[in-house]
Amino acid sequence: MVVFVRAVEDGGFSAAGRSLAMTPSAVSKLITRLEQRLDVILFNRSSRTPALTEEGKIFYASALRAIEAVEEAETSVLGGKAARGTLRIRSMPSFATHQLAPLMPAFRRLHPALRLDFVLNMDASSLLDGGVDIAIHVGELADSSLVVNRFASTRWIICAAPAYLAERGKLSTPADLVKHECLNFPSTVSWSIWNVRKADGAQKRLKPLTGISANTGQMLLSLAIAGGGIVRLAEYQIIEELRRGHLVEVLPEYHTGNEDSIYAVYSSRRHLSQRIRLFIEFLHYNFSNRRIGV
Repeated sequence: MVVFVRAVEDGGFSAAGRSLAMTPSAVSKLITRLEQRLDVILFNRSSRTPALTEEGKIFYASALRAIEAVEEAETSVLGGKAARGTLRIRSMPSFATHQLAPLMPAFRRLHPALRLDFVLNMDASSLLDGGVDIAIHVGELADSSLVVNRFASTRWIICAAPAYLAERGKLSTPADLVKHECLNFPSTVSWSIWNVRKADGAQKRLKPLTGISANTGQMLLSLAIAGGGIVRLAEYQIIEELRRGHLVEVLPEYHTGNEDSIYAVYSSRRHLSQRIRLFIEFLHYNFSNRRIGV
């Protein structure tokens, strides 16, 4: 039943096999056995991507309730020890590297039978594609069909290496950015816009001329530490570098004071499994809905 549900939600037998660490043929055989047992056809296999039959749609809704009931029954007796299977998590590489990775050994000690599979990229348009159970996202989401659970927040900080500023000079106002080497995300990414506060308190959106762009914050961070230029990155990524003096904040008096919420995102169409619930509880315990860096 779990394999059947995964095949529905992942969009096919091959995708379900990747999520469950099974071969597509093994997935197909299990679903065929289920169809034989029920004496109905659950998937129409005539198309390239298997589609649910009417009987399959009815069984899918019932299967979700049945799986949730079993998980709740096990939890009531065994608590966290009942957690098992695979939890697939999508996150931005920078957040996973700097914030999640240090915590995962503790999570594994709490739930040793639960396997974690991380998918790291910044594509907010497909957060739960490919069998992802839960995604970590910074900022608001346009897709209102997804459930968002806020567990922390962050600020965006404009910063540079002391050696770079010693060589190129300090900045007095945001207008001085045109005289400097700026490092940034690609123009197609929303984070490439730098928000600053004007003298009258209003906010201004800047898109500085960029000598080097990169699609990961880790690359931009390494470039900045090396003296490559001025960069704007999330505080959760650079807090340790600021504390160690490897980077210093630039134009702090022009910071907007805005914070972006950090969410755990999951599908409203999928039952909240014990795996997802335990991970969300772990995030809240460790981050306590605070701004990372405070």
